[in-house]
Amino acid sequence: MSGLPPYYFRVKENGALVFRVDAENRQRRLELDQIATLNINNGAVKPQGDTILTPADKAAIDAWMAERSATLAARDVDDILRTVDHLNLTAHWAQARATDDQLDAVTDRLLMAMHDLRTVLAKKRADRLQGD
Repeated sequence: MSGLPPYYFRVKENGALVFRVDAENRQRRLELDQIATLNINNGAVKPQGDTILTPADKAAIDAWMAERSATLAARDVDDILRTVDHLNLTAHWAQARATDDQLDAVTDRLLMAMHDLRTVLAKKRADRLQGD
């Protein structure tokens, strides 16, 4: 089984489990040996059991964590841009198709969420402008 990566990262909510891929054993079976647990939020790397991470292990983990952080940051921005689209669709729905009962069911919650968002965005922009 050539062409397999030397490591496999099983993503979990706050990081990943890191496995060393072994396809060169006597049974010619693919084996995954867990070598570490990662926390992407705080950068913690905990070796599994008595495992001592090699420089190659550490380099692969560091590269994966950097790539994963970039992926998650890009997803955050994409999610926000989708939210802008949803707000536009919601405005069109409210103007063109919503019934009075539907508007009564959502108006207060939407107004509170939009007020909260506007307050946060205005404060953040003011903070950035003061920092310049």
